[in-house]
Amino acid sequence: MRLALAITLIASAVVSFAQQTKDPVSNVVKEILPHQRRNLIAAVEEMPASKFGYKPTSQQISFARLVLHITDSNNYLCAKAGDTPEPKVPELKETDGKDKLVAALRASFDFCNTAVQKITDAMLGDTIEVWGGRTAPRAFALIALTNDWADHYGAAAMYLRLNGLLPPTAKK
Repeated sequence: MRLALAITLIASAVVSFAQQTKDPVSNVVKEILPHQRRNLIAAVEEMPASKFGYKPTSQQISFARLVLHITDSNNYLCAKAGDTPEPKVPELKETDGKDKLVAALRASFDFCNTAVQKITDAMLGDTIEVWGGRTAPRAFALIALTNDWADHYGAAAMYLRLNGLLPPTAKK
């Protein structure tokens, strides 16, 4: 009787583990997305509107340009990853107000959330077209996306700190 119970428990654990590990790569990206969304939007919201033109050096982009870049990157890479057309968005400029840029950033993360929900690991080897007409596996878009989020948050955090502000993850 105990042996049968032990076998049943082990079998149940194996099935549970198998279900949890189905699509591990795409599921991890789906888990990362809400955290990066929250941190990046909070970082952009932390910067005062009067500082959106701030550039650490003349060779670097402005904070507003960083926000535009994040938005464009999200829309492009999530469309590629999710095999979904990029959303039709109005042309944004660095001089657009903070509210408009934050709204566009939020919309890009909403689009990403919808686009990545359809992805399974079985799709990661599919061929997609990327910049310059090159081809790459769909996994490229997911890996580039998560790398971009980390890079973009690091840049936003630096811009905030250079202006005497704490990035969201540095706050208690």
